[in-house]
Amino acid sequence: MRTLVAALLMTLVLLAGDASLRAQTASRFASMSGEQAYDAACAACHGTDGRGNPKSVVGFDVPLPDFTDCTFSTPEPDGDWGSVIHLGGPARAFSRVMPAFGEALSDEDIDKLVGYLRGFCTDPSWPLGDLNLPRPLVTEKAFPENETVISMAIAHGDEASVATDVVYERRLGKRSQFELAVPVELQKGAGGTWQRGLGDVVFAVKHALFHSRPAGSILSVGVEAVFPTGKETERFGKGVNLFEPFVAFGQMLPSDGFLHLHSGVELPADTDKSSKEAFWRMAIGKSFMENGGLGRAWTPMVELVGAKELVDEEDAQWDIVPQMQITLSKRQHIMINAGLRIPLTSRAERHVQVLTYFLWDWFDGGLFDGWR
Repeated sequence: MRTLVAALLMTLVLLAGDASLRAQTASRFASMSGEQAYDAACAACHGTDGRGNPKSVVGFDVPLPDFTDCTFSTPEPDGDWGSVIHLGGPARAFSRVMPAFGEALSDEDIDKLVGYLRGFCTDPSWPLGDLNLPRPLVTEKAFPENETVISMAIAHGDEASVATDVVYERRLGKRSQFELAVPVELQKGAGGTWQRGLGDVVFAVKHALFHSRPAGSILSVGVEAVFPTGKETERFGKGVNLFEPFVAFGQMLPSDGFLHLHSGVELPADTDKSSKEAFWRMAIGKSFMENGGLGRAWTPMVELVGAKELVDEEDAQWDIVPQMQITLSKRQHIMINAGLRIPLTSRAERHVQVLTYFLWDWFDGGLFDGWR
């Protein structure tokens, strides 16, 4: 009995000592600036200059990131940096060598530390990842990306179809991006047979004219060139070269909300084959994060999509697109989105479409990386 009581007392003493140590550690960090917290908690591995210490100093083989490399340190949002600091490397399927500081640092301390880490990139021309807002199904984003997207649009009825686009996007320098989209289409013919063929291939460039993290805003301009690679007779293409200048705007909203605006005009090289068309699109949504903001993201969105052929007798066509995006991998670089494109006008001639995409942000890791 005395042995049991002694063991219980010893356990209480150890627990109290551990709690006291954690409180002292938290208090010590809380009084520090972001730079002081970095020097105390991070510099031993990551170096005082943010470039990472060599193996001879840290004693392990895991490559350390270079925080001064703006291509590495700017694309991710503050939340991803904070998750790794809170929970350690495994929070985003990185190395377990990276320890967790969630018990030693408050949320405010971690925010200060992330702000200091951001400062290692000294070139303000790079848009920060907080402006990389969730991708809608139709509306173009303003943020320049490194990703591959496979999207599908499925229509039913007498003119049923399945359109699949494989889209490759790559950053060019600090603010620009190019894009190549290759569509493959299935069309149901009048006799009920299905035909398959290549659609019109699209090449696009985009450049961010303005971005501001304090304002939560980013503005880009771009142009798409559509090449008539699809067979017009089988409804796989428009049979004419098209040029589509556009402007895209993104705005962060309170409580993880966001807004996208996208507008442009479609200019055919031959107006006898295709009419000029103006379009305007808007998406608004909000992300909900699991595990207190550190886990998987669920993002409901709704888009309002409009277009009008620039001829007098044509009316504008409007659609609404409710949807849900979900991140799949722990690293948040693999995600899916699905929704419905519901006509608001000309509903007798136009039918509901099912829209979906699979997105791989390949800059953050391979297709099979970052899952556990």
